[in-house]
Amino acid sequence: MNSKELLAAVPNKQINGTLPETIGHLTIDSRDIQADSIFVCIAGYTVDGHHFAQQAADQGATVIVAEKPLTIDNATVVLVESTSRTLGLLAAKFYDYPSKLLHMIGVTGTNGKTSVAGILHSMLMELGEKSALTGTIGFNLNGQVHPSANTTNDVLTTQQMIARARDEDCSHMTMEVSSHGLILGRLAGVEFDTAIFTNLTHDHLDFHGTMEEYGHAKSLLFSQLGQDLANRKQAILNADDPWSNEIAKMTPHPVYTYGIQNNAQFQAKDIQLTHEGTRFTLDCKEGQFSVAMKLLGEFNVSNALAAIAALYAEGYKLGEILTALSAIEPVEGRMQKVELTAPISVFIDYAHTPDAIEKAIEAVQDFKKNRIIFLVGTGGNRDKTKRPIMAEKASVADYVVLTTDDPRDESYDSILGDLKIGMTHSNFACIGDREEAVKHAVQQAETGDIVILAGKGHEDYQIIGSTKYPHSDKEIATQEALKKFQ
Repeated sequence: MNSKELLAAVPNKQINGTLPETIGHLTIDSRDIQADSIFVCIAGYTVDGHHFAQQAADQGATVIVAEKPLTIDNATVVLVESTSRTLGLLAAKFYDYPSKLLHMIGVTGTNGKTSVAGILHSMLMELGEKSALTGTIGFNLNGQVHPSANTTNDVLTTQQMIARARDEDCSHMTMEVSSHGLILGRLAGVEFDTAIFTNLTHDHLDFHGTMEEYGHAKSLLFSQLGQDLANRKQAILNADDPWSNEIAKMTPHPVYTYGIQNNAQFQAKDIQLTHEGTRFTLDCKEGQFSVAMKLLGEFNVSNALAAIAALYAEGYKLGEILTALSAIEPVEGRMQKVELTAPISVFIDYAHTPDAIEKAIEAVQDFKKNRIIFLVGTGGNRDKTKRPIMAEKASVADYVVLTTDDPRDESYDSILGDLKIGMTHSNFACIGDREEAVKHAVQQAETGDIVILAGKGHEDYQIIGSTKYPHSDKEIATQEALKKFQ
């Protein structure tokens, strides 16, 4: 791209040196320098890109964008007030505003983001669309999954993924949108068409401070739909969550509601839960419809309703939507049943908040034959206030295993001590090592028991210290069940 054309997107800049004619690459990683690169210095939590500016120039970067004065002999320095804000402007311009050419769907909320986004992506593919998805599970491009670092990636990676989806002729891209991503500006330049809110429950208060600030962060997605009513946009809100009333005030665009407990435009009634799937009656303005799906639990009924409402708002026919829903498989790691030959049922789930734990246990109550054994873990160096509440919710189970989930630099005793405070009965074990905890949970199970392993879901690692170690709840449980019941 012509360098002057690219930098025209950035106001209030000071150019020290002569700009090259073209820019061939944009990066924030000094290890990713190519010929004719523009390197943007980002001051992160642990690393300051300004410290690598000279290295970037020596490796071939011809333009350095900085917010601190730098003297670089072999590159042009562009001084700006905020490199993080400038990066958003440059990334969107460099990739030619790719979100304008796709239908962008953003899903935010404490729980259910991954499930709703995954359900939508799968349903769109069932409907014959080329579709991309990004979030906790990674970057899924027409069924091919590529790993990603965060639920909501940095602004450059986000634009790169959208551009790749555009270049692969995707019609839709669904994004999980975290509160961190919204506050930190990682969605800069993304033009959303549909915004979905799942719920707001206790989480991330170590970052946001209060539930009010947390709710405000989520609402930013809806205010970012903009004021241009000439373009078709819509907000999809959970009528069962009181925060929806506040979020509805954030946008002038049409609002579609879904729910189970409260009246909504898309409401589920007569819910029937089994260990193989779920049935319910959909009540909407077009009438009442019988719905069958492979997804488990009442919380997944809510997630499915969100997806139904979103696709209906886009103009898909209701019959096609429900047919697509009936065909899709459960989202990986979200109340996913582990296939075993053993006479027990094992489910893995990502539940790591009090509300999600409560809903995971509720999901299996209707087909409980014997005991529910629930393993709950929480991460180290993160929000400690939710730990006792998580254990309290887990206490509904007959037997509880308290453990860790990415302990990082915090001791097992510290994490387990906080969890133990919330236990309401004495039928529990404290095992800090998660692998041993999973084995213990399966070893405790007898014929007819249900085991739920919560906290890691699809993840295949544990973070101990600052290192990622291989770990899979699913694989450990499968092997241990084989030992016990062979």
